[in-house]
Order: sequence, then C-alpha cells, then structure tokens
Amino acid sequence: MDRERVKVLCAVTSSLSLILLRGQLTYLTQEGFSPIALCNPGEEVQELQERESIPVFTIPMERNIAPLRDFVSLLRITKLLRQLRPTICNAGTPKAGLLVGIGAWFMRIPCRAYTLRGLRLETATGLKRRVLLLTERIACACAHQVICVSPSLREQAVHLGLVRREKTVVLGSGSSNGIDPSAFEPTPSRLEDVNRIRLELGLDGEQQVIGYVGRLTCDKGIRELLCAFKQIRESFPRAVLLLIGNYDRDSPPPPEVRTMIEALSGIIRVEFTSEIASYYLLMDVFVLPTYREGFPNTVLEAQAAGRPVITTQATGAIDSVSHGVTGLAVPVGDSASLADALLMLLSDPVRSREMGMAGRDLVHREFRREVIWGSLASLYQEMLIRRGPASSLFADSTKGSS
Repeated sequence: MDRERVKVLCAVTSSLSLILLRGQLTYLTQEGFSPIALCNPGEEVQELQERESIPVFTIPMERNIAPLRDFVSLLRITKLLRQLRPTICNAGTPKAGLLVGIGAWFMRIPCRAYTLRGLRLETATGLKRRVLLLTERIACACAHQVICVSPSLREQAVHLGLVRREKTVVLGSGSSNGIDPSAFEPTPSRLEDVNRIRLELGLDGEQQVIGYVGRLTCDKGIRELLCAFKQIRESFPRAVLLLIGNYDRDSPPPPEVRTMIEALSGIIRVEFTSEIASYYLLMDVFVLPTYREGFPNTVLEAQAAGRPVITTQATGAIDSVSHGVTGLAVPVGDSASLADALLMLLSDPVRSREMGMAGRDLVHREFRREVIWGSLASLYQEMLIRRGPASSLFADSTKGSS
C-alpha cells in the first residue's frame, strides 16, 4: 500500500522560470517526495504538467514592486498554503521568494527554504536598491535555509547582511538545477542542424562565430559586447556576432544600443529558441559579459557543447568558468578587456579547442543535474530531521517508494 509522501511546494514568480525546475520535480517524486509547483499563469504551466505529471497552481504575481497587487497575491498564496499544507516550501526568484516566504512563515510551514538565484539589487541604485535590500532580507529571514546557487553569490549575500552564513548552503559546486550534458553533444543529427542553420544564416565555413544567448538588456553587458565586436572586426573582418534572445520587456536596452544591434555589419539576431544546442555547436566562442548573475546556465551549456567561454568576474558568473582552463573571466563593464579576450581565443584555435574540451569535462564532473538534484534531496532530508515531526513521515514515505 502506498504511504503518504512529503509534500514539497516549489514556487517561482514567472511561468517562464519553470524551466529552472525541469526534471527536478520528477526526480523528487522518485525520491519519495510529492512535489507541487506554483507560479504566474502562462503557457509553460501546461507543458510542465504534461511533461512531469506534476500539479501546478497559478497565482498572479508582479515581478516589480506593486504594494496593492502584492498584498492581494499574498492573501491568495496564504489561502493556497492553508489548503495544501506542504511540509516543505522552497521559493525562488525575488517576488515568489518574498510573498511565498511570508505566507509560509505565517502558516508555520515546518521546513522553509529560499533559493537565492541572484541579486537584482547589485545593479540597482537609490530607493530601488534600498527596497530590494529590504525584500531580500525579509525573504531570507522567513526561511530556515537559504540555498545560494553559487559560492560567490553566497559570499555577496553574507557581505550585504542579507543572511547569516550558517543559514546558507550551496548545492555541489553551484547552479540552480544543473544541466544534462548529453543534450549538447555533437551528435550526427545536431551537426546536420548546424549545417542547416549555417546555410539559413548565410554563413560559410570560414567565418568565425561569436555567440551570445540570453535576454537583450544592459545588465547582460550587451553594450560592452557590441563595442568589443567593433574592435574584433578590425582584425577579423568576416567574424560574426550571433545574438540569440529577445529584448527584455521590463528592462530593454536604450534605443542607441538597439540601433547598434540592427545597424552594425556582421551582427545576426535570432529570436530565443528552446532548441539551442545546435546554435552552441555553431559558435567558435561563447560570450556572456554580464554585470550580475546567480549562476549562468548558458555558460554551462556552452561548455557542455565543448565551446570556450568568456564571461566576467561578476557575482555568480565567476563561478561558472575556470579562468585560463575552460575560458576567460574579464572585469565587469570593460569592453577593451573583453575584446582582448576574444582576440586571444579567435587567434589561437588550438587553445580554444583545449578550453572547450576542458569545459565539457568540468560540466560532466561537477554540474550534471543528478549531482544538484541529489544534493537538494539530501538537504530536504536533513531539514525534515532537524525540524522535528516530519522526520517520521519522511521515513515512512521513502520506505513506500523503494
């Protein structure tokens, strides 16, 4: 007879962020838990329900500060928590972390975690920064455990006084969900796709491709990337900058940056696609000149595809690359250093290939999703034991699932 399983509510703000839970919820089910997801309404909800057979509840939550609507969302979240009565609540992304964290604290959910996936406040100023500092402190205070997705993010959170160090944990070497390296292998079918994409984009086999994947916004260092590319074209006039992503709706780049993207010779922009592996394989170098991160999955994906990477020394980003081994880390906001790093790798294909292979090994060794999921399941077990009555329930549930 099936025994009762431990309910785990996993919350994110946007339905788009459900991708951060991909595969994780199925794994938790196999480990004896009963996961439930909560997010904003969106088309990704049905996709998750069909793919992982996990119940998903939707409550509108504003990404930005909106006191009245936030209060309404909090009331609805608290009501849902009262109905579901999960044993564990893990909220991630800022607004869900705040509202679900407060609701879980108010309802005295036995085990409360906040997954800190980055700090928007790092690039904020004035009143907005002060508000974000306050909301992050509240989210951390409501949780029993703060899961930081990278070591440098943990250090920054402690440094800023958001949370005590003893309350924080990093799963494995970091990242929020790990990745599946096999999804980026250069299989024959993917290499066929690479040739097809190359033809569609009008590229020949001699052109070197610098790639970027992500939201098009200034926080990602798009301005610096464009400036560096202009310098690169002086030495590599046929080089191409491939931008894969959409303009950020909440924080779009200024008009002059958008004009540069559309007007500069050698720049190709492609709308974001979930079938991203073949595009990584098309690139000679992957670049993420970001100002801030939690932990950039795109850098891991590019390394899994065997590509050398260039990112910055920003919080989170610095943990995704082994400088001089799998790629290069340059100062934040420094387009000249970024151009120098690109020139170094484009001018030395042998070293670039060596870095790409080292990056693939790093991902297989430290960032496979099973490593992160296993660490998360172990953390949940520890929390259940520490928090008291739920420990016996968990023991029963795991016996029933074996």
